[in-house]
Amino acid sequence: MTSYLLPLISYLNKMKKYNHPILFFTLSLVIPWVLWFVVAYWSHQPKAPNAFWTGFFELAGLLAPMGVATYLFTRNKELLTDLKTRFVGRNLLTNRYFWITLLFPPLSIVVAQLISLDLGHSLDQFYISGQPSFSSAPFNAWFVLCLAPVLEELAWHTYGTDALRSRWRLFTSSVIFTVYWGLWHLPLFFVKDYYQSNVQAEGWIYTANFFVSLFAFVLIINWLYYKSGRNVLVAILFHLVANVSNEIFATHPDSKVIQTGLFVLLMGYILVKERRLFFSEE
Repeated sequence: MTSYLLPLISYLNKMKKYNHPILFFTLSLVIPWVLWFVVAYWSHQPKAPNAFWTGFFELAGLLAPMGVATYLFTRNKELLTDLKTRFVGRNLLTNRYFWITLLFPPLSIVVAQLISLDLGHSLDQFYISGQPSFSSAPFNAWFVLCLAPVLEELAWHTYGTDALRSRWRLFTSSVIFTVYWGLWHLPLFFVKDYYQSNVQAEGWIYTANFFVSLFAFVLIINWLYYKSGRNVLVAILFHLVANVSNEIFATHPDSKVIQTGLFVLLMGYILVKERRLFFSEE
């Protein structure tokens, strides 16, 4: 039996304990929505509340899924024991999936920008601006860019993904989560000057690209997660590196569309090569 399936099969024997997907995903959606739609409303007012309350609501919404996951883990000692083993992998530096995690996002954006040169875009894209393309007041944008992947993956890949996987094949679980994650981001499209709001302002092609990129991203991160023995650290790093890579350069939106194409190519390769992982009931 293929070695990477052993931890997966071990997990599947425990998966009945991840038995509150509806509770987890409902609370992880409703709480941020309530808080972030309030922030969105405030962001368009001539006189918004002070920065403390805006920041508090933004951060509380971001923390909510992790808080729900923490509650569910503390109610089940067996799940908590399982979780403690999933942050440090053996021989991580010699694990090719660890290096794919670190290298694919930055390489994909560089390659995308190189391809875009043939479409008439400028070398100026390679300028390291040091300034993200969005605002997240009252917090520094880099702070949010780096904090969000950590807090999200401490929810999505500690409890959420496994809760879905306990009921459906990995491919189906990935599709369900992609739709859910897109909805989860919805209020941010209405927060003035926020990343998703700026993407929407650039036009429907770039808005559609955001959602297509989510699908490829989810498939790839789930592949890395399971191939690394359900390593939560790998999921955090992939999300973090992808966020930073996409903001470190003065990247043209067209290059991000090209990058999504590269992600889709890798996703297609993975789905063909890893049919058993994604489509088997085992």
